[in-house]
Amino acid sequence: MKRNYKVLSLLLLLAFASCSFTTKSFDDPDKDKLLVKIITYVLERGHFDPIAMDDTFSEELFNDYIETLDPFKRYFYASDIKEFEKYKLLLDDQLKATDVTFFNVTHERLLKRIAEAKEVYREVLSTPFDYSLNETFDTDYDKDDFVKNKKELKERWRKQLKFSTLSNFDDIHTQDKQNKDRDASYVLKTEGVIEKEAREATLKSIDIYFNDNIDDLQREDWFGFYINAIVEEFDPHTYYLPPRNKEVFDMDMSGKLEGIGARLQKRMDYIKIVELISGGPAWRSKELEVEDIILKVKQEDEEFPIDIVGMRINDAIKYIKGPKGTKVTLTIKKVDGTIKDIDIIRDVVELGETYAKSSVVEKDGKTFGIINLPKFYVDFNDYKNINAAQDVKKEIERLKSEGMEGLILDLRNNGGGSLPTVVDMAGLFIKEGPIVQVRSTGANKEVLKDRDKSISWDGPLVVLVNELSASASEIMAAAMQDYKRAIVIGSKQTYGKGTVQNVYNLNDLIRNPSSGDLGALAFTTQKYYRIDGGSVQLEGVKSDVRVPGRFSFIEVGEKEKDNPLPYDEITAAEYTPWEYYFDYDSTIEKSKQRMIANEQLKLIEENAKWVKSKIDETEVSLNYEIYKRDYELNNEEGKRFEAISKYQTNLTFRSHAYEKGLFAQDTTDLKEKRTRWHESLAKDVYVEEALNVLEDLKTSYPIKKVASTKPEIKK
Repeated sequence: MKRNYKVLSLLLLLAFASCSFTTKSFDDPDKDKLLVKIITYVLERGHFDPIAMDDTFSEELFNDYIETLDPFKRYFYASDIKEFEKYKLLLDDQLKATDVTFFNVTHERLLKRIAEAKEVYREVLSTPFDYSLNETFDTDYDKDDFVKNKKELKERWRKQLKFSTLSNFDDIHTQDKQNKDRDASYVLKTEGVIEKEAREATLKSIDIYFNDNIDDLQREDWFGFYINAIVEEFDPHTYYLPPRNKEVFDMDMSGKLEGIGARLQKRMDYIKIVELISGGPAWRSKELEVEDIILKVKQEDEEFPIDIVGMRINDAIKYIKGPKGTKVTLTIKKVDGTIKDIDIIRDVVELGETYAKSSVVEKDGKTFGIINLPKFYVDFNDYKNINAAQDVKKEIERLKSEGMEGLILDLRNNGGGSLPTVVDMAGLFIKEGPIVQVRSTGANKEVLKDRDKSISWDGPLVVLVNELSASASEIMAAAMQDYKRAIVIGSKQTYGKGTVQNVYNLNDLIRNPSSGDLGALAFTTQKYYRIDGGSVQLEGVKSDVRVPGRFSFIEVGEKEKDNPLPYDEITAAEYTPWEYYFDYDSTIEKSKQRMIANEQLKLIEENAKWVKSKIDETEVSLNYEIYKRDYELNNEEGKRFEAISKYQTNLTFRSHAYEKGLFAQDTTDLKEKRTRWHESLAKDVYVEEALNVLEDLKTSYPIKKVASTKPEIKK
């Protein structure tokens, strides 16, 4: 894919070769216009599926940008929006003319409304809340209209702040009772004192948010939001990195993370955990999970937490990250709706912990292996030594030395990564042939092939996936499925991301930059397709054996995003399916029947339905007694699903000989990390079924103990 990117880069450079721009500070309107000019030019000529900048585009951009600026509808008045609407069908024309009038008007008005909002929320929080009133608050902000006057604005802030303060009120109440239980002489606080402390905590939290985040934003940051609103109309994976954000992005690529060891993502108004770094503090806590929502963050030297709901992700990360050895308390909302506080000691997390790892397990006298791959990583500066395909190959050899008779490749929660790496990895399991097809706008399709005739593993293979398996993971699973080389077990479909992005440094397009930084643009340049011609875009990869999971009834994946590219198909590549299983279809059918009768999976499905019902409940009581009753009832209902985490198989997992040799010289707690991983595998019903499938999946030849170029058919 580098070749296509270089061609695109050359075309863009040639297009701007006749220009001689100088860059100034972002407070200079000339730089705003330059950025608009470059961004629109790059997208129109470099994006895989450029959209027409017409009135339809203009209207959608208008609506999305206003939502970006004021998602809770607590700044702008309806009269502001009416005034802005004169630009609704003019934004396309303004962009073509590098006119940023709309941004200037909305930016100036927003700063004014933010200043007014500060006075409003301080006024609201100066008056006690009455938690005996029977009133409710709806967390679905899309249902709200913009307010007509200051009275309505104050009422909106009152309800939002009362909702935010309610959890503080409950926390102090609970802590007060616990103090009394521990010490009979402890004097309980009055309701008035608790209410005042809860309100003060909210005021401190929101003051910090405005002072440290909103007020800290420079004009270039606000303009970056506008640029991002523009580029995100093209597709959800095209985004602009302003200079300050680009610095954070570059630091993230450096190989180390200092903090809790989790990757976060903004979804709607919430900060969600999308990945736990193996070996990191969050992973070690055993309490955080993917899809958990972080509601509040409290530092060890602070009395009250900061509410991060609605906060921009970069602002939220400032509170969550921190120096090694410091403690942070996260208030987490679990997928099932339960809320709990979790203490984590921050640490330095090496991204090497995301590398491939493997384990050995015996079942019914046979030896099997499992390889877990969190992402398709690569170092393009040292491709031969640092890439996921090479590491998986090494793990295969180590497992074969243990007498492995079947292999599970676990791609659950794997968000993807390098395209060349997945092509090389798929080649470990077939003799040779196409792995994936790639198409760029206006170009013929390119078929990426495995040309290495050697096979690292020619025995039974199962690929595990879920709704969060995306991109390169989907290419791998699709290729193994199309070749009938592996049986894919998992959710009804994977994430559904069938596009390829490149990150372009916009400063490379400026001939004579004197100062300043334009940032970078990540944009979609290609779409990839299965070798059977179908796309995984939106549709994902449908598992051969579909099993329920915690997200079975929740919209997760590309379909949930705004402006996703459509599903389409191209012609199939020429390939020959794997011919060396004699019971492929019957094995799938046997597995399906076992899944239907599996009690653990029935409970998981019930839990998924319950979780969905809780997510759909957006109206919350602001009466404390009702709020507390509902909270406790929710926790009580959730207890019936505790058996899911207590499930145990009769399987024992262990490290292979090579890894055991590393334990004696280990300085990174490797043995502890592997012990915890093995314990979690022994509780995993999906791994248990994958092993059953490997037992059923018979080959028509003896499995090779060393890599071979072609299976020998036993006569």
